Amino acid sequence: MQGYSATTMDPSSPPLNVADYAALANELLPAGPLDYFNGGAADENTLRENASAWARIKLQPRVCVDVSSLSSATTVLGQPLAAPIIVAPTALQRMAHEEGEAGMARAADAAGSLMVCSTLASTSLAEIAAAAPDGQRWLQLYLCRDRAVSYALLEQGISAGVTAAVVTVDAPYPGRRERDVRNNFVVPDDIDMPGVTAALGRSAGLSVEEFFSIVDPSLDWLALEEFIARSPVPVLIKGIQSPEDARLACDHGVAGVIVSNHGGRQLDNAVATADILAAVVDAVAGQVEVLVDGGIRRGSDICAALALGAQAVLVGRPALWGLTVGGSTGAEDVLKLLAAEFELAMALLGARVPAELTRAHIAPPRT
Repeated sequence: MQGYSATTMDPSSPPLNVADYAALANELLPAGPLDYFNGGAADENTLRENASAWARIKLQPRVCVDVSSLSSATTVLGQPLAAPIIVAPTALQRMAHEEGEAGMARAADAAGSLMVCSTLASTSLAEIAAAAPDGQRWLQLYLCRDRAVSYALLEQGISAGVTAAVVTVDAPYPGRRERDVRNNFVVPDDIDMPGVTAALGRSAGLSVEEFFSIVDPSLDWLALEEFIARSPVPVLIKGIQSPEDARLACDHGVAGVIVSNHGGRQLDNAVATADILAAVVDAVAGQVEVLVDGGIRRGSDICAALALGAQAVLVGRPALWGLTVGGSTGAEDVLKLLAAEFELAMALLGARVPAELTRAHIAPPRT
């Protein structure tokens, strides 16, 4: 398993950190699902860099600050979060655990988080809503060649309590994920993706390439703007990797941008999200909120992201590893573990609330 720092753990002891959950998930999942969840594109350089780039950011504590009273709470698009942590959209969660997306929804709700439901979910949006009636959720969408498919899925999401849409814009075609090629990975026969079945008539046996045949590779800024104008809920875009695109996103009406390279699963050697975040924040200049994902494994990573200007982070694989290990309880534990690490790191940096984290908490590069 790549993208995290290995630890030495006693198998009889409870997991202490994300790496422990990753190691346990590694033992539990068969090769096909394991490599599907953990793999990246080509040589997986970006997959590894996503995590290591956060470790290269050196934090600079401020001392003699009264941190006797702390709160990790924040908001994203006005929605309250117990900590600046959102569950990223992750496909086929029933391959990780029988509770699947329903369990993840319960975990996010219990942790005071927000779940972004994937177009490739293996549970219907109605079932996700029933599992966590009071939970907060957004819907991730690929804009399909047949826009009616995307609009229908959005309508289902809104009926299920979705309050924002997250359009993935970095995947007009799938990256070459060689682990999946070697494993001849296809969707297992006992797994259904309701959103995909509605478009293609089936889910079982589908390859990644077959799914992407319905994604519109001609999507441009004007088409995105048209979708935003028709959407009843705010639209964020996920996959921003340059300040120029961040400015264009603002010009075309997005409600927020998510700095993301698809977890290293699309273009290998793409810039790590930690390395481009500050430039995107500067380009947006406060017009919309900026979120970031990719390689977040510690609470200190979250502090670095917020100090660089992100409003919150999204975590995908860590929550999925928790789900694999312990179902809803395991995913909840991971989210709360990261939140506790974040609050401690925030206090040690001399910040009492997330908004007090600034670039003054980032050490300048050594020359």
